[in-house]
Amino acid sequence: MEYVEGSGNVFADLGMAAPDERLAKTRVAYRIHEVIVSTGLTQAQVARLTGLTQPNISNITRGKLKGFTLERLFQCLNDLDQDVEIVIRPKKPGAAGAGVYVS
Repeated sequence: MEYVEGSGNVFADLGMAAPDERLAKTRVAYRIHEVIVSTGLTQAQVARLTGLTQPNISNITRGKLKGFTLERLFQCLNDLDQDVEIVIRPKKPGAAGAGVYVS
């Protein structure tokens, strides 16, 4: 059986535009989802805390991120009492280019 090993970024593997940003937004949205689950808050409560609508919160938790900037997602985390730390460093040795990573 033949297969192609992925790059670690499904958006890049699919040839989509801005794959690093898409992956970063997806990881931040997943963190928002984890916070919501761990706190037991409803989407309506999260909407009140963040100033977003309940349908927007639903979209974020389902990974429908069109129209959301990373900055807005970071603000959502802050509104949920989560710190966001951004670290800037030289690219990894051997990497083809610099990128955006969320852990």
